[in-house]
Amino acid sequence: MIKLAPSILAADFARLKEEIEVVEKVGCDYIHIDVMDGHFVPNLTLGPPVLQSISKYATKPLDVHLMMTEPEKYIELFAKAGADILTVHIETCPHLHRTIQQIRNANVKAAVALNPATPLHTLECIIEELDMVLIMSVNPGFGGQKFIPSSLVKIQQLRQEIERRGLKTMIQVDGGIDLGNVESVIQAGANVIVAGSAIYNHDPVTSVQQFKQIFKNEARK
Repeated sequence: MIKLAPSILAADFARLKEEIEVVEKVGCDYIHIDVMDGHFVPNLTLGPPVLQSISKYATKPLDVHLMMTEPEKYIELFAKAGADILTVHIETCPHLHRTIQQIRNANVKAAVALNPATPLHTLECIIEELDMVLIMSVNPGFGGQKFIPSSLVKIQQLRQEIERRGLKTMIQVDGGIDLGNVESVIQAGANVIVAGSAIYNHDPVTSVQQFKQIFKNEARK
């Protein structure tokens, strides 16, 4: 089953409650929350207090993407604030296995993200410990960027490796996905789609419905 995770990075933060509720009511599967520290990526976003506020009214699982250095220092805080999935970047975790275990010990699903230039072989010794792998199809830090086409090959290769090992690890893709390219992303092997600008820069209700219809069409093939 293909899942949709609207990214609130593109939402109106002054109306965050309403922006989340509208995509939940029309059938999204997760709420994707980007946490940026201004160090690993050139931007600053929200932290545990805002996540805690969101968790009080959000009804879908909170998919929290930690784009930050030393994420291990904040795992417990984000878990307590309401995260259902925590994604850390392989580029910022020298002791990745320990960080993944830390996430699991907090009773949260564990995921690892790879930047566009980070090769898949870096996951070789950790992939069997993961609930999800996030393939970044743009360089992280800003919304509204263009999809990097070479990401499709990476998704295909990851899907092949997951199937070779007999795993159920989800493949999430984030960055520049819209109604024009999402079919190719799904066909490459992704089953969790993150979309921000493609949803919130248009009518969110119509956009979510259009994405979900494409998902249904692809599932029938």
